[in-house]
Amino acid sequence: MKPVNFVTAAAFAAFTLPALGQTSSTPRIDQRQANQERRIEQGEKSGALTNKEAARLEKGQARVQKMENKALADGKVTAKERARIEKAQDRQSKKIYREKHDKQTAK
Repeated sequence: MKPVNFVTAAAFAAFTLPALGQTSSTPRIDQRQANQERRIEQGEKSGALTNKEAARLEKGQARVQKMENKALADGKVTAKERARIEKAQDRQSKKIYREKHDKQTAK
């Protein structure tokens, strides 16, 4: 198994497994996380992202997921926590766009 595929699989498990055990009060955040994960995977498949870029973006996605899990730990995500998570997702989205549209490509 390629290292990047392992990273992708591990990140996917990190995103989905916590959600299976609880009903999420953050469906919009969860959907956006899934969309951004799909964008990274598409970039890997198309060659728009190098392995290193994809791994860095996956790590950023994992950080956002960790923020969400921490916010959900007490059972409720406050408006302030939600805004903070969404701002982090905005930053991640911009990073994904920049990395996919730079001159570096996978070989």
